[in-house]
Amino acid sequence: MSRGRSDREEQRVDVDVDAEAAEVRAFWRRLGLPGLVDVHTHFMPERVLRKVWDYFDALGAATGGALEWPITYRKEEAERVALIREFGVRAFTAMLYPHKPGMAEWLNGWAVDFAARTPDCLHTSTLFPEPGVESYVRQALDSGARVFKAHVQVGAYDPADELLDPAWGLLAEAGTPVVIHCGSGPAPGKHTGPGPVGRVLARHPRLRLVFAHMGMPEYEDFLDLAERYGEVRLDTTMAFTDFSERLAPFPPGALPRLAALGDRVLLGSDFPNIPYLYLHQLSALERLDLGDDWLRAVCHDNGARLFAG
Repeated sequence: MSRGRSDREEQRVDVDVDAEAAEVRAFWRRLGLPGLVDVHTHFMPERVLRKVWDYFDALGAATGGALEWPITYRKEEAERVALIREFGVRAFTAMLYPHKPGMAEWLNGWAVDFAARTPDCLHTSTLFPEPGVESYVRQALDSGARVFKAHVQVGAYDPADELLDPAWGLLAEAGTPVVIHCGSGPAPGKHTGPGPVGRVLARHPRLRLVFAHMGMPEYEDFLDLAERYGEVRLDTTMAFTDFSERLAPFPPGALPRLAALGDRVLLGSDFPNIPYLYLHQLSALERLDLGDDWLRAVCHDNGARLFAG
């Protein structure tokens, strides 16, 4: 807990975790699944995570109360790992990201240790446009990284920056997925939107980019890219939830396109940094009424296939 913060600033959500975990397990059991694969969960050094939470705690005051973002699962690391396992998430990630030069390599070092002590977490690494990025991306791959995270909005960088080009080439050659936040939600940045990442894909068409949050709010533009590039995927993080539908609703007319891409849509949640229950993300997907086969693929099969071996 951050010391000296008011109750309003450090908002808490009362959750009956045992009851919720039972409902989450009932969801995937009804579908005949062995559990869930969640490609967008956040584990990172505690002092970094606390700063992320501070940012969300301050949103209410910064927006005049227009956007409150209570952290539902504000728990210590061990409790968060135990809870996501209670939900029946068989594989999850440690989405961590730098906001300045010199930070990515340090985060990757932390991730090596976290992956070693958390075998059901897919070893996650990150990158930043800086001298040496190719070297530490290669080192991360050699150390067993299975997924990367890129956050164009927070890092405030152009993903098509020439400094990153060799690293994208390495990742494309390795077939290692990169979950990339490049949409303009919750607020646009200088390099967000489909244009910059589209230039990356034009150079590296085999790069396995996973568009976080379905590319929110430019959903249809990112669907265009997924339809154009066969290795591109989208994660469901926060999309279709009541919270996001108020801010950036998914266009109903695009649902058939989403259904057609059913083998390249992956469950993501943003756990623990979400302002609602984990169960709500699953319920939001179910109410799209795209069928149980689509749900099975999104909630488990697509992720399991992507990370097989």
